[in-house]
Amino acid sequence: MLNEPDSAPMVLLDEFKDWILHEDDHILVLNKPGWLVCHPSKNGPWSSLVGAAKEYLRLESIHLASRLDRETSGVVLFAKHRKAASHWQKAIEEKRVKRRYLAIIKGVLTEEVTVSNFLGNDPDSNVFVKQRVLEQKTNKAKKAETQFIPVLTKNEHTFCKVRTHTGRKHQIRAHAQWIGHPLVGEKLYGSDENIYLKFCEEGWKNEWMESLGMKRQALHGQWLGFEEEGGECFSAIMPDDMISYLQNELEVEGNELEALLK
Repeated sequence: MLNEPDSAPMVLLDEFKDWILHEDDHILVLNKPGWLVCHPSKNGPWSSLVGAAKEYLRLESIHLASRLDRETSGVVLFAKHRKAASHWQKAIEEKRVKRRYLAIIKGVLTEEVTVSNFLGNDPDSNVFVKQRVLEQKTNKAKKAETQFIPVLTKNEHTFCKVRTHTGRKHQIRAHAQWIGHPLVGEKLYGSDENIYLKFCEEGWKNEWMESLGMKRQALHGQWLGFEEEGGECFSAIMPDDMISYLQNELEVEGNELEALLK
């Protein structure tokens, strides 16, 4: 059984600094790229976002208040000390802090869809981390709710905004597959999880580009924060790979693209 793949480029200090969206005495907010794992790995401090953040801040410990899957880009927030960590983690648990995403999914989604069900481990999968939608609650299955809001549909693709009302593992990716609209670039929750297994064992193969469309899932954590007026919030510009896909496959051009990303 396989977990997340280990191999990835090392983080460079100069590029890490370019990812910083906000920093003060209490928090560090970053725009994570879609190739980097959040949690520390066996390949040293510069192989993960947590490790790189600790090296940059010269701290022995740091609190990851929000995380993203390895191949999901977007806003990630670190707390520099326990008081700040408690503030943000409590707000997240109480659902006062929200997340918003941008996604490109396969197929035509013409109306807003809210998926509300339970997610648990998939016993039929060879991938240890894979989740599966369950119609009934079990001891290990947790309630998950995701809202898909189509923004543009073209050429058998849909660009959509996504809101999560819970924070479960792989929630958006599993729900997108369940409604029949997997994410572009999805290796695990797409049509063939064997691509993910081969990716873990051998790394990326260009031959997959035709079926996947992108080297990673087209999912970006655009916004994180308090929705009430005056509350702290942070946003991250959508990365070039997703912008290029919109331009090339959905034929989105300059002014239209600018309007979509607002």
